[in-house]
Amino acid sequence: MKNRLILFLIPCLLIITSCTNDSESDLIDAPKTETITYTNFVKTVINNNCISCHGATPSNGAPMSLNTYTTVKNSVLNTGLLDRISRSQGDSELMPLGGSRLPQTTIDAVTKWQTDGLLE
Repeated sequence: MKNRLILFLIPCLLIITSCTNDSESDLIDAPKTETITYTNFVKTVINNNCISCHGATPSNGAPMSLNTYTTVKNSVLNTGLLDRISRSQGDSELMPLGGSRLPQTTIDAVTKWQTDGLLE
């Protein structure tokens, strides 16, 4: 009986401890309104996940800054930002670099922002 309990608890503990986000502040949901804008959603995603490398002065090999609406918009349009955040976990080109893949709901919201015209 004790062995069965241990065999049951080990997978449970692995699931509980495998959370990949560092804090609750990283888990941001799309705004409750239907319109997603840079100001009401995308900026927070960028600040929580990208600015450490893509700040005003890029670091850790980041090729560009993502600290303004214009630079983020240009990155979506010209450098494949959505492709980079949408890659599979383990892909060497996944962003954020060395981090966990963003939640799919966040990726979907950023995609919707693009589809809706990259509103500021």
